[in-house]
Amino acid sequence: MNAKFLIAAPSSGSGKTTIARGLMALLTSKGYTVQPFKCGPDYIDTKFHEAVCGRPSVNLDTFMASSDHIRGLFAYYGEDADVCIVEGMMGLFDGYDRDKGSSAEIARVLDIPVVLVVDAKSAAYSMAALLSGFIYFREDIRYAGVIFNKVGSQRHFAMLQQVCEDLNIPCLGYLPKNPSLEQGSRYLGLDFSEKAESKELIELLEKHVDWEGLCEAAKPITQRGNKLFPAWEQNVLLARNAESFSFIYQENIDRFGNVSFFDPEGDSPSFYGIDLLYLPGGYPEKHLEALVKNESVRKTIKDYAERGGRIIAECGGMMYLCDSIVTDDGEYPMCGVLPYKISARKEDRKLSLGYRSFVLDGKEYRGHEFHYTQFMGVTPESIVQVYNAKGEPVPTPVFRYKNVLASYTHLYEIV
Repeated sequence: MNAKFLIAAPSSGSGKTTIARGLMALLTSKGYTVQPFKCGPDYIDTKFHEAVCGRPSVNLDTFMASSDHIRGLFAYYGEDADVCIVEGMMGLFDGYDRDKGSSAEIARVLDIPVVLVVDAKSAAYSMAALLSGFIYFREDIRYAGVIFNKVGSQRHFAMLQQVCEDLNIPCLGYLPKNPSLEQGSRYLGLDFSEKAESKELIELLEKHVDWEGLCEAAKPITQRGNKLFPAWEQNVLLARNAESFSFIYQENIDRFGNVSFFDPEGDSPSFYGIDLLYLPGGYPEKHLEALVKNESVRKTIKDYAERGGRIIAECGGMMYLCDSIVTDDGEYPMCGVLPYKISARKEDRKLSLGYRSFVLDGKEYRGHEFHYTQFMGVTPESIVQVYNAKGEPVPTPVFRYKNVLASYTHLYEIV
């Protein structure tokens, strides 16, 4: 088949995630190998993608990686796929600086067409003004067509088809209004404890969307090489759990080469012979009793750090290295490597969100930050100044203790 396209929308909440996930599931059910991708640093949508497609979803982000690297990722992970589906983020042209870092920039870098998902509730021919604005705003963006969401009736859809005819853009179909397709949320993204597949959604898309016409229109114009990166041939021990340590870029796992996994909630692995302990982010504050109960692994991590073992800890992983995490139910001891207390109490919840960069020992690190937990008391001093995407200083601290590097920042490239 060899189809490649990006699913975007005029704004968040238009239904692009529902339709992206549904098309992934539909095409997978037809026997096609579907490689999913996600624009931006999102960890949660990628979990839905993997559950639906049966293969890891890969993040594409032009703030954290170069255009050449993005093309390499896309070709490498999509090499054996019949269909590559990229789910966009926010509105099509929404980036960290105008359209820099936007879904549109990803589509332009990859030279793939955009499927525009439009919420058509309570609108008919007024859609012409909206769509013409997107179609003619940038000449370097190609559109495979439009899918309308929340369509009220066949008569409503007929009006929307007239819009597409007048604008000479393919109308690929629609999803009817259906409250059962609405998705919940947790923290910053979707609740990944929900069921990842919907038989009803698949059936509706198969009935109302021209998926075959979409795939035919989305065959690539150009082909790219698939060179990506050499593996880092050292031994990495990586904390991994469905929720408490789950925010991991697939590229980092593949870059590590020799990697083994353990669950801090229940495993007690040997740290002998490892070159790096990687503690990624997640929601450890939701599993504190299990983390406290596994005292042996917390002590082993403390001893490993004190002996000079190399550790990288991000967000939830950093919280795990601290003295304790305090919730509305009490205080829970953690590894004690970093002398800080983290508050996960409701009264202290505050969203910290955005791209981050800093330079340490001559190396530039890029990543992103999102969390609601905070340091208790005064924010500790950072060893470097951290900046946001526009180069403005932010108060996010970075810690180094012996060979431990820890921060609230989720790093894109570890080695």
